[in-house]
Amino acid sequence: MNTEPQVIVVGAGPVGQSAALLLARWGIQVLVLDRRPERDAAGSRSICQQRDVLDIWAAVGAGKVAEEGLTWTTARTYYRDRELFSWSFEREGPMPPFVNISQARTEQILDEAIAGQPLIEVRWNHEVTGLTQDASGVTAHCGQRLLRAPYVLVCAGARAQQVRQSLGVTFDGETFDDQFLICDIKADLPGWETERRFYFDPVWNPGRQVLIHPCPGGTFRIDWQIAPDFIPTKTDISRKIRQIIGDRPYELIWHSTYRFHSRIASRMRVGRVLLAGDCAHLVAPFGARGLNSGVPDAENAAWKLAFVLNGWAGDSLLESYHLERHAAARENLEVTAATMRFLAPRSVEERMRRRAVLEGGLVAEVDSGRFAEPYWYVDSPLTTPEPTRPFAGRPPKGALCPPAPGVILPDMGIPGGRLREFCRDGFLVLLGDMCDSSLFVQVLGKVTTAPLAVRGLAEMDGTGSLSERLGAGPDEAWLIRPDSHVAATVPHAGPESVAAALSRAMGGSPDITP
Repeated sequence: MNTEPQVIVVGAGPVGQSAALLLARWGIQVLVLDRRPERDAAGSRSICQQRDVLDIWAAVGAGKVAEEGLTWTTARTYYRDRELFSWSFEREGPMPPFVNISQARTEQILDEAIAGQPLIEVRWNHEVTGLTQDASGVTAHCGQRLLRAPYVLVCAGARAQQVRQSLGVTFDGETFDDQFLICDIKADLPGWETERRFYFDPVWNPGRQVLIHPCPGGTFRIDWQIAPDFIPTKTDISRKIRQIIGDRPYELIWHSTYRFHSRIASRMRVGRVLLAGDCAHLVAPFGARGLNSGVPDAENAAWKLAFVLNGWAGDSLLESYHLERHAAARENLEVTAATMRFLAPRSVEERMRRRAVLEGGLVAEVDSGRFAEPYWYVDSPLTTPEPTRPFAGRPPKGALCPPAPGVILPDMGIPGGRLREFCRDGFLVLLGDMCDSSLFVQVLGKVTTAPLAVRGLAEMDGTGSLSERLGAGPDEAWLIRPDSHVAATVPHAGPESVAAALSRAMGGSPDITP
């Protein structure tokens, strides 16, 4: 690194790696610090990555995650020895709905992208124990070493207690009693390589759950819910695996135990410091809402830090990071808390309800986790509401939100690539056929010096399918943020109305206060 960093990223896990790559994509000089001596080489850990995270990784040169990952076709749910129901994801757009791939392999792919990025430097054996800041920057304390940058993004995981304390940030919540035993095995299980299996109360794990996920290369991830005081031995692990796969040969690749936590930081922005990922929020993994919310944290932080560092926006834009991502974290906590009340009932009433649901086969009430989905920024101060496109509320399980202000733009193939690939270089204005694009360029160019593109909807795909997918009218303008979320839809669009929405989307709203 030839110059001083503009942003220090604390933590070189997938969220920190993603943040560094996204910042570098904006031309920002980044220094990544990690307390470990080197990368952890094994372990599936966070395995299930949804389409919008794959989209982010593709934008920073890590498209191999989607290419190498496995997308199962069927999810089966059982109660004891009886199948309750099965379902499949519907493919929407060019990206798969999700992939299963080990976190270790994901980190390798992200490291490969980082190695090709001269704006990023990674330093291992640098444990950040505290942060102090003043009007011009932040100092990271690494033992006797002091490192400085204008901004710091903390992606150091759940154990970053010293850093949170140095910022005055609390991390309230709860820890669930039961443990989970995780095993990665390699085995030949015909038919299982395309199915995810969830077992409630199987005879070989009575009173608790088991989850089986296929992964690439003939490997499988198995999670057993186990008692709080159970310490599994090699014999216990072998017995548990045999109860599932029978006498087939298998290889145990990795195993670990963990407990679920449900916690949220009191603030995700403290002055010049932003918190992201597990450092800011912890949720139960059913629904894959951990890493799949941490990477959108990183993207939200990256474009806003870049806009401020480049002089395109003011400090209020950074406060919107806390407002938007803290709301997303609260949403995840609400969804996963409901799942955990079903999976691990704590009261007589909850246990009775769960038993009635499972024994009665009440499919609509079975909660084994609502899969991760992009948060909708409908209440964000950056979003301009449009009464003709009201937010319809949380969509049904597995469904997508209809396009509207605050909702992520649907992806689709267009000539030259994917729609969202055109969103990540700045703000994008999409215009109906009746709008004069040259006039919009002239007016909007006076509002901001930030990267901005103005394109006709018909120009983007030439077939009219994009207008149809959005439900956009010929006199309508759509303002898209650099993270692909819709900032505004403006019917009967005039350049001045879009300019006002653009100013708001860059933090110009008077509603944003720290």
